[in-house]
Amino acid sequence: MRAPAFWNIRHGRDAAPMLRLLLTPLGWLYGASVARRLATATPLKLSIPVVSVGNISVGGTGKSPLASLVQQELVRLVGKPVAIVSRGYGGILSGPICIDPAIHSARDVGDEPLMLAADGPVIVARQRSAGGALAVALGMGAIVLDDAHQNPALVQDLSIVVVDGQAGFGNGRLVPAGPLREAARKGLTRADLVIVMGAISQDCVEDLVSYQGPLLHASLVAPPIQIDGKVLGFCGIGRPEKFDATLRDLELDVADMYPFPDHHCYSKTDLDRLTKVAKVYNATLVTTQKDFVRLPPDFAATVRVIPVTATLDDPAALRAILVHTLDRLRLRD
Repeated sequence: MRAPAFWNIRHGRDAAPMLRLLLTPLGWLYGASVARRLATATPLKLSIPVVSVGNISVGGTGKSPLASLVQQELVRLVGKPVAIVSRGYGGILSGPICIDPAIHSARDVGDEPLMLAADGPVIVARQRSAGGALAVALGMGAIVLDDAHQNPALVQDLSIVVVDGQAGFGNGRLVPAGPLREAARKGLTRADLVIVMGAISQDCVEDLVSYQGPLLHASLVAPPIQIDGKVLGFCGIGRPEKFDATLRDLELDVADMYPFPDHHCYSKTDLDRLTKVAKVYNATLVTTQKDFVRLPPDFAATVRVIPVTATLDDPAALRAILVHTLDRLRLRD
């Protein structure tokens, strides 16, 4: 599914006011179900630290690269392997299972978990409590819960919320009337740390005015890459315009950009079309890491991947917050 444009438009005709009005009652029902789940659950307390990296809105906020960054920081602090625990969206395996990139495919475990598994242990589990238990059994020193801000299965010792700096919380409505999984104010009250990804708009500043906790700023950075001639970009991510901006920031000669729905499963027709257009432009096909793991090997061999990593303006501040969390848990135990 591609997010409707009106989700991130606050005023005017393009904000689809009538459609938004019609969908708002469904958003109330969605929000009520999330609130009920959070209020009635009995989270499992693990014997190892649990850090959640999630968001309040749906779509691409840069959460996965940040989860990987937090994982690497925790490895340095606890001196043991740290696993990311993911629901494995888009995969057919329910788990709990520790991903082996040599065996598992995106179809098995989902594209984002497979991508993250290139940098460290990733456990896929539909039931987060089962994934946490497996992490403990495997001797992990901590876990990072990916996309679990609205999932109460495990006690979260530190809850990090990632916010897109440009879109903020969009039109402020709940799915399907807007991009929010829950009311922003309620979601922020459970956040121990907010990390804003990318340049901060005035809308985002206003969205966070009620939040009084630690606030950090991060960016997604692609390393310099040399590609001669034109490139033809394609991607199936939450905000495809970000990939287009990345290519232009790298000063690549972008012939065109083909956006697909988030987590898109590329068909032979899609791939044949991309190949044909690339030949017309005499261009090199380029895509994201997340899309690359979804491609069949023969087609992937013709594509250049553009990796991105999350970088913090103040990495020492994140490290200090993680250290404080670990020290607090040691004193409590």
